Formats: sequence, structure tokens, C-alpha cells
Amino acid sequence: MKVFEIKDIWYFAIAAVVCYLIGCFNFAVLIAHFKKKDIRELGSGNPGTMNMTRSLGLKFGAINYFCDVFKGGLPVLAGYFIFKGYVFAGTEIPVSDFARYFFGLFVIIGHIFPVTMKFKGGKGIASTMGIFMFALPCETWWYIFIIVAFLIGILFYIIFTEWGSMGSLIGITVPSIFQAVIFAERYSGNLLNGWSISIFVILLVINLLTWIAHRKNIVRLLAGEEHRTVVRKHK
Repeated sequence: MKVFEIKDIWYFAIAAVVCYLIGCFNFAVLIAHFKKKDIRELGSGNPGTMNMTRSLGLKFGAINYFCDVFKGGLPVLAGYFIFKGYVFAGTEIPVSDFARYFFGLFVIIGHIFPVTMKFKGGKGIASTMGIFMFALPCETWWYIFIIVAFLIGILFYIIFTEWGSMGSLIGITVPSIFQAVIFAERYSGNLLNGWSISIFVILLVINLLTWIAHRKNIVRLLAGEEHRTVVRKHK
């Protein structure tokens, strides 16, 4: 194992900037532009997958979803493989555990608060799902089947209940809890180490960002006034 010294922390400073800028690239705006529309002027005005689906249809919503998934997922893979085989100095904590979620976190910050759109971006659900779709199989390759099956279940939940925001929040919360449980077992002897604590904090912040971005949806859900996400045709 190679040792990651505190003096090398500047790598993460560079990664934070790069991943933030990646997050700032909004596929919803780009895809809608090809339709000669501005997604920010349609539906809820949110430049994200749900509004794309509601405003431009399932096909364009799906295209946007997969683009955002890869936007969140590919930086995670980069973080994992760049730091694979490294441990933090004085610990047995893999740097790749920290790096993949650190990279993902700044993609989400860029997606929700893009400097290119006056800090008014999407809500980060699809990109956050992409983080977990790519990060969890780094643990064990067949976790990909678990996460894909789970997300298919979320899709069916949204189709049949039409509660898109609720399904989305469940879709990012459950995988993060699953990952936290894995890390809690792995770091059982080092739970109070600063690096292990920071990993749990990153997982929490990723969730908080997406939940806060959905605060208006949550209020409408509690009031029974949330917009329906209609995917299937009603008879």
C-alpha cells in the first residue's frame, strides 16, 4: 500500500475545482436547446430530469437522466482508480473510499449551484444516483445488480404512484445508508479517525444537498399539492 501524506492534500483541491466545473455543465439546458426550447421556462422551471420528463416527454427525460448519471458517475470512477492502493498516513483507511465520494460531492455542488447559470441549477437526483451506481460496485462488482434492481424498483414506484420527488429522494437516501453501513463495518476500529468521520460527513452532505434542493417539493408533498410525474397514459 502507498501512503497518502497530508502534504498531498492539494490533489483534492484541484479535484474539487475540476469536479465542480463538470457539475456546472447542464444537460437539460443543452438537450432542450436542440428542441429550440428553454427548459427553465417550461413546467417547474427546474433544469433537471423530472421537469424534462414532464415538459418534453419520457424519451428526452430518459436521455437527460442517463447523461446526468454518467456526469455523476465517471468522476467517481476517476477518484477511485487514481487513489486505488493508497491509504491515509497512519491509518488503514483507503484513500479511494474518501476520493470517490469527495469527487462526487463537488459534481453535485456544481450541478445544484452552477456558476454558469447564476448558481441556479438542477436538484442533483440523477447525478447523485450516478454516484452510487458507480461507487458501490467499487466495493464488490456484483453490487451493480443490487443498485440497478433498486433503481428499477424506484422507477416503477414513480410510474405507479406518480410521486417523482418522493421516489427520487428514496432513490438517493437508501443507497447512501447502504454505503454508510458498509463503511461503519469496515472502519469499526477507526470510527473516530478524522478521515473516516469525513467520509460519513460527505455522505451526509450529499443527502442534505439533494433534500434541501427538494425542500419546496417536500412542503408540497406534505400538503398533498405536489406536481404529479405522469409517465404512463391514463385510460
